[in-house]
Amino acid sequence: MDMNLFPTKGNLIRAKTTLRLSKQGYELLDKKRNILVREMMALIDRAGTIQEKIKGIYKEAYEALQTANLSIGISEVEQLGYAVPEERSVQIKIRSVMGVEIPTVDIAPYDLRPKYGFSRTNLALDIASMRFEEVKHMSVEYAEIENAIYRLAANIRKTQKRANALKNITIPRYEKITKDIQDYLDEKDREEFTRLKMIKRMGKD
Repeated sequence: MDMNLFPTKGNLIRAKTTLRLSKQGYELLDKKRNILVREMMALIDRAGTIQEKIKGIYKEAYEALQTANLSIGISEVEQLGYAVPEERSVQIKIRSVMGVEIPTVDIAPYDLRPKYGFSRTNLALDIASMRFEEVKHMSVEYAEIENAIYRLAANIRKTQKRANALKNITIPRYEKITKDIQDYLDEKDREEFTRLKMIKRMGKD
């Protein structure tokens, strides 16, 4: 039903209600968008910091590994690498930010104890092992943050689209409907008042 075709008091009340709810909805969506943007910007800053740290630690790890390869031998380092167990402690949980589900990744704390014996190794290999362990934990944190940024960005776009629809389409439409119906009813009241005055005057005559 197009309310423009039915300028009644009932439709005026419904139009005003829809307009009020639309404005409240827009305000809530705008607040949600602002909160999500702040959360995303904070995560982007964290991601940049972690990324720089990962680069630095990777550099140290590969330099130490290269030294170990030269001093112990590549094949020996490869054999020692098999002693490092596969990481199985990673667990994924979910947290909510304004209704946006964001995975959080838990991993067992640092264990810097070497997984190999000391008889055939040296300090360079120990340093490489420790640095790669640090990188593993940082990479898990970075992956969590990157995923959160992606999800927040997608929800921000969705929220902005809904807010724009309310602001640019729904609210102006119901403002016009409300005004048109109110103007029609006011004009009708004036006509009725004038008609009653004329009837009253004719009755006196």
